[in-house]
Amino acid sequence: MATSVRNDAPAGAAEPRQYLTFTLGGEMYAVETLSVKEIIEYGQVTSVPMMPPSIRGVINLRGAVVPVIDLKARFGGQPTEVTRRTCIVIVEMGCGDECQVLGIVVDTVSEVLEIPPGEIEAAPAFGARIRADFIRGMGKVGGGFVILLNVEAVLSTDELSVLDELARTGQPADAGGPPRLGSGVAG
Repeated sequence: MATSVRNDAPAGAAEPRQYLTFTLGGEMYAVETLSVKEIIEYGQVTSVPMMPPSIRGVINLRGAVVPVIDLKARFGGQPTEVTRRTCIVIVEMGCGDECQVLGIVVDTVSEVLEIPPGEIEAAPAFGARIRADFIRGMGKVGGGFVILLNVEAVLSTDELSVLDELARTGQPADAGGPPRLGSGVAG
């Protein structure tokens, strides 16, 4: 069962933006709904040999091969334990010349929140369990914080391909290497 959460209405700089919130290991994270294509149940993920632990494999999404990234593993933790509430959030990135579609595994999807720009603090310089460049900001919600993720940095296919090459050979990938997983998927 797929749930569409896309909102293509342009948002002004001072208007609240919508974020899809989800949990990973008990922490609340969010991504802007403009990058979310849909949410699907965790289903048949085909493993791809010799991938780093953060790449779960690929799924067939209406005929398109979509790489699936395990965010917990991407953040340096243990791979996500799949439960009946585990979901795959399908996101689109870099929809200029070439659009890349990727799936991210999350423990549970929570809700869509509107967060005004005045309620978003800068990413902390230290203390977070993930890299600072992965954090777009900290959204103040109900007396607590939601970590707003920078999807482009977290799911950088260039960086994922370098990690893959390092995991396989101990050497970084060269620019003339084979095509990267997830490149060239039409949106």
